[in-house]
Amino acid sequence: MGTTTATTSTLRAKLEGAKAKYGAFVNCPVRDVIDVISGRWSSLLMTALAEQPYRFGELRRLVPDISQRMLTQTLQELQRDGYVHREVFPTKPPGVEYSLTDLGHSMFEALHVLLQWAEDNHDAVTAARDGFDSERKSA
Repeated sequence: MGTTTATTSTLRAKLEGAKAKYGAFVNCPVRDVIDVISGRWSSLLMTALAEQPYRFGELRRLVPDISQRMLTQTLQELQRDGYVHREVFPTKPPGVEYSLTDLGHSMFEALHVLLQWAEDNHDAVTAARDGFDSERKSA
C-alpha cells in the first residue's frame, strides 16, 4: 500500500507539473509524440516497415483495408515526424520506397513492447469488457 501511495503521489506531482508547464496539456510533449503513433494505421505500417523497406503498392497490398488516400496521409505523418524515410528512384514511372529511419526503429522498439503486450493480454481485456458490459446491462 505504501508503494502505491508513493507512486500515486509521484504521478500526481508529475501531472500537476506538466499541467503548469504545458497549460492543461495542450502542448504536452508526450501527447504530441504519441498522437501520430496512436493512429489507426500507424502501428501496422511501422510493423511492416520494421521488417524491410516497401514500395507504396506493396504496402497497399499488405494492408488491404486502408484506402490509398489514408495510406498516403499516414505515411506523410510518419515521415513528417521523422519515423519514415521516402526515397524516390529515377525510373519511369518514378519508384518510391518507404523505410524506417533510425528514429523510426527506436520508436518501433518501444511500440513493439506495447503491441506484444496487447497480443498477450487481448483475451483478458476482452473478458474484462464482457464482464463490465454484462454488469451494466443487469444494473
